[in-house]
Amino acid sequence: MNYGIAFDPLVSTPLLIAAGTAALLVAALLLVSRSRSAVVRTLAFAAGFLALANPSFTREDRDPLSSVAAVVIDKSASQRFGDRTQEAEKARASLVEQLGKIPGLEVRTVEAGDNDGEGEGTRLFSALNNALSDIPPERFAGAIFVTDGRVHDVPDPAALGFEAPVHAVITGREDERDRRVELTASPRFGIVGQKQTIGYRVVDEGAPAGARVQVTVRRDGEIVARPIVVAGEKASVQVDIPHAGQNIIEIEAAPLEGELTPLNNRVAVSIDGVREKLRVLLVSGEPHSGERTWRNLLKSDANVDLVHFTILRPPEKQDGTPIHELSLIAFPTRELFQQKIKEFQLIIFDRYAQQGVLPLIYFDNIVNYVREGGAVLIAAGSDYASAASIYRSPLENILPAEPTGHVSEAPFLPTLTEAGKRHPVTRALPGSEENPPHWSRWFRLVDARTETGGTSLMNGANNNPLLVLSRQGEGRVALLLSDHIWLWARGYEGGGPYLDLMRRLSHWLMKEPELEEERLTLKLQGKQLAAERRTMRDEAAPVTVTTPSGEKRTLNLAQAEPGLFRALTPASELGLWRATDGQLSTLINVGPINPLEFAAVTSTKDVLAPIAKATGGGVWRMSELGSPAPRVVGVHSGERFAGADWLGLKLRDASVVRGIGLFPVFAGLSGLLLLLAAVSAAWAREGR
Repeated sequence: MNYGIAFDPLVSTPLLIAAGTAALLVAALLLVSRSRSAVVRTLAFAAGFLALANPSFTREDRDPLSSVAAVVIDKSASQRFGDRTQEAEKARASLVEQLGKIPGLEVRTVEAGDNDGEGEGTRLFSALNNALSDIPPERFAGAIFVTDGRVHDVPDPAALGFEAPVHAVITGREDERDRRVELTASPRFGIVGQKQTIGYRVVDEGAPAGARVQVTVRRDGEIVARPIVVAGEKASVQVDIPHAGQNIIEIEAAPLEGELTPLNNRVAVSIDGVREKLRVLLVSGEPHSGERTWRNLLKSDANVDLVHFTILRPPEKQDGTPIHELSLIAFPTRELFQQKIKEFQLIIFDRYAQQGVLPLIYFDNIVNYVREGGAVLIAAGSDYASAASIYRSPLENILPAEPTGHVSEAPFLPTLTEAGKRHPVTRALPGSEENPPHWSRWFRLVDARTETGGTSLMNGANNNPLLVLSRQGEGRVALLLSDHIWLWARGYEGGGPYLDLMRRLSHWLMKEPELEEERLTLKLQGKQLAAERRTMRDEAAPVTVTTPSGEKRTLNLAQAEPGLFRALTPASELGLWRATDGQLSTLINVGPINPLEFAAVTSTKDVLAPIAKATGGGVWRMSELGSPAPRVVGVHSGERFAGADWLGLKLRDASVVRGIGLFPVFAGLSGLLLLLAAVSAAWAREGR
């Protein structure tokens, strides 16, 4: 129970000050003049002033509140190395037992630092603030952190939010050794077909600098370089960017003898491959309705550098006039098909027939261009079935279908073959999920026999092939046996998915990984990892997934769609995951490309020492204490809360008010009697 006095003036503060000043002056004059009633009158003036100030006696009924101490246990990934987890549990048990013996102390245990997928490292102070959000700072007695010292959210002491000691009990050993790889320069983008330079450094902690270290550089799991570098010195490596999309580069250093963990011996860099310009050569054999469709499709993409030539001379009008005399601008056949043919990523022949424009030797160049990695697309019309067909040239060696000489003009609805339902170019093509497909009819189909090695993805009338793909050497060829795809583009009978089909087809021809028939991928879906196997076969082999820590998991894939098999596994760790089915392999990074948690893993006192010193706390290493934790004592006052083998907590005197009593001195009859007594005493003294 607490007693006190409070004032609630009956007049405003300026008026009260004026009255007090006047009473003080009059009392001073009376005392200076040695008036016989000076003392009594001064007391009367004082009573009147107090009446205006309206004092009250107060009484507070208070219940004491307990002080709160927090024990924060580091459960981050780096705490799993060595015996740190066991040491932390011993320290927790010792601290909780000692704290429980201190009267008036509430103990809160906080576990923090678990992998949350955000990759922001060990955030113990954030967890502490969340645990203390329901109490005022005046009740907080102090925090004790049990950690390896690698804390990544240590605040400035001025912004701590409470005035209490911060202590740290450090797990691990002082003589720990570890090797890690640090990135010094990591580009985010690279031009496909060019090199990118990655800077890195091998750092040895707890070991002499200057050691020669074997480094292995991998791109998408394939070894591309094995340099030897000096530990502690900067190094760099140049890596080719072979394809568009994500290219994952790994730099792994050989393990250090006796090191804490090999997990941080490897760093990864994700470089997005970007095509500088896709150069496409489009040769139209004659003007027709579909020519504009091809041109508009290619020109709509800003990344396409299109070279387009149209031959205006109809095939049936053959005479002896030289080609160069028929053109306003000479067709640079030698420059395009001999000197610069390898600069094009794709060559398209649109209803092209042999008209003497291209000598046969240039077709030989095209065949070599494809076999060395180039791509050719033939969009055929009735020209393909004629005697002047482009098939009757050296291109016969790479084209996947031989024309029979017959052209069907009957309407038909393009349909997917069994292979087409699995192939990524046509699988799940919009409209194909219905039977019959929800798209418009075509009215021309060149009859052809599929050659060995060709895969028919779409059929036309009488189940004759419509779209045939083929691999030739290092390159690829696509053959579209109709020139009526423009009906889909014009919206005839509702149109069809011509944009999806043409884009997928061109990406397959340019070997984009997303359009490969046989491909293994890992994808992150929420907190799970999906292993997906794309294949043209009826089943997929089990996949072995390796976690960043080296754990292996075997997944049996189930068919999700035709040609696509999938299985899920929990994404329980940050870092680089690998998967293989014995033939294909892939990898994916979960979370940040290089988690902060593994940047440095040796235990240290240096990170928490500044804030402990600023708050009067201390830092102890368990291996040096000789006991699981320092001795804990309660301290009511002082600036230092730590010693060689003890830690102190600032016990508080906080309480909560349960009731208040108030007695106004000059209110009611008691106040009237006091004033009358003072005036009467002054009058009586004056009357003598």
